[in-house]
Amino acid sequence: MTMKVFLTGANGFVGRAIVERLSISSEHQLVAGYRSEVQNQQAGVSSCQVPDLDAAADWSGVLTNIDTVIHSAARVHVMNDQSADPLTEFRKVNVDGTLCLSRQAAAAGVRRFVFISSIKVNGEGTDNGRPYTAADTPTPQDPYGISKMEAEQGLRLIAQETGMEVVIIRPVLVYGPGVKANFRSMMNWLNKGIPLPLGRIHNKRSLVALDNLVDLIVTCTQHPAAANQTFLVSDGEDLSTTELLTRMSKALDRPARLLPVPAGLLELGGKLLGKDAVMQRLCGSLQVDISHTRQTLGWVPPVSVDSALRKTADHFLATV
Repeated sequence: MTMKVFLTGANGFVGRAIVERLSISSEHQLVAGYRSEVQNQQAGVSSCQVPDLDAAADWSGVLTNIDTVIHSAARVHVMNDQSADPLTEFRKVNVDGTLCLSRQAAAAGVRRFVFISSIKVNGEGTDNGRPYTAADTPTPQDPYGISKMEAEQGLRLIAQETGMEVVIIRPVLVYGPGVKANFRSMMNWLNKGIPLPLGRIHNKRSLVALDNLVDLIVTCTQHPAAANQTFLVSDGEDLSTTELLTRMSKALDRPARLLPVPAGLLELGGKLLGKDAVMQRLCGSLQVDISHTRQTLGWVPPVSVDSALRKTADHFLATV
């Protein structure tokens, strides 16, 4: 039996990959939601224009006969947010908008609501080799993470009140073809052969390839054991910053010009320059334990790190 799925955020980095995956699935009939008019509709996918994600949105026109909602739209985390009150702005979209959609989904008879949250609900970093788990008490540190946590809490209450199944997925940093921001900057530096003082970083960070994340999301649309669960997701192989740069260089077919500067010296320089957050991401650890995801769903990341890095690099090189 074909499952009818409604996707929000279809024009986002993750959303586009979900559209591509479900467009060729015989088990899913996808309705992709876009905030603006769709110029190039994917073959095999229905599309619709959707309202802004807020507390007043009317979703009645798109939820009829929908079995599952995948909610990937959000006000995303950005560096140096210039909003006067960032938390309020994040709450309007990520909390109020999400809960508005989910209540209307439940009222329309939607069976399952898959929410793409963030590892920032757990926190900003791990210590002493102890990875985050889905059972940990949330400790979000920034407005984005707080808003995602509050959305999760609201969704669980709606699930209890209505019987609609809720699945929460908390990805770590997602990379893949078309990735932007810091990951693309890293590829650009490596491709140009710029020497980087990152040859002696011994941290550990979990990442997730776009293909692996999408595979888990699709699994969660239909797996019976996913109902009302929270899942962390990664590639299942954690890398230091130095290891990531070395393996990304190999994927780009470029030499890795990494200078062996001690992490402590970099962190001191970051403090002096007011770049503590940047140095934390470069030198600090953030690991997740995906054993609950593996055991509950029988799920294994289908794509290896090196294969995913090569695919990401090939796309990057084709666009520079």
